[in-house]
Amino acid sequence: MVSYDWNVIPINSHLASPDPVLEEILNTYKHETDKKYARILTTFKKKLTHPSRIEETQLGNLLADLLQVDSSFDVMLMGSGSIRKKELGPIVQYQDLLECYPFISSITMLSVTGRQFRHMCKFYLSESIRTKGSGEFYQVSKGVKLVYNSLTDTLDECSLNGNEIQDDDMIKIALQQYHLNNFTEFFDVPYEEVVANAKPRVVITNDFSIFEELMVNSNNMDADVEGRITIIK
Repeated sequence: MVSYDWNVIPINSHLASPDPVLEEILNTYKHETDKKYARILTTFKKKLTHPSRIEETQLGNLLADLLQVDSSFDVMLMGSGSIRKKELGPIVQYQDLLECYPFISSITMLSVTGRQFRHMCKFYLSESIRTKGSGEFYQVSKGVKLVYNSLTDTLDECSLNGNEIQDDDMIKIALQQYHLNNFTEFFDVPYEEVVANAKPRVVITNDFSIFEELMVNSNNMDADVEGRITIIK
């Protein structure tokens, strides 16, 4: 071979006629995948948004709350970066949920003191400002209120169900596996200190299945940004 040329040849009906046998086979697979991925799980009251991973969001509030339904812990700290869509709904198909949360994780419950919890929250909120969003950030379940002042680097409020959290309080928190594995780095509290409070316990083995089950069995779900997390800049 002395030389050769490359040519782009479009593959279309002019080049080759459709193969009806192959099309029938492909349509069989498409029908099966559509039955799973295109099925409707639920309908929200409105489209829920997640415009930024470093602020409280409608979608973040909903998912954190769903993981706390009938739970034995006080606070769900859900990694905000694990929510991979900017919006979801109002009609939610299985494929939409899968694109939004393409993970399966266990959820582990830990017991932390009020002092540890306050430090954890202040650390992740201050890191979100310092790193301009490249650090970890957490959506929190209903009942939690955090007010972080970046001007003074202080956590001006850290309350649960209307009561300011005291240093000697014991708070049961829950985390996804990835965040549990990186606990010391993400919260600036030695994991060994937390384990000394109480033995960690897996309370959910598959968080995605919780989302799916609760959505299938509920309709008109809704969530709003309600001041769970406030950052003063």
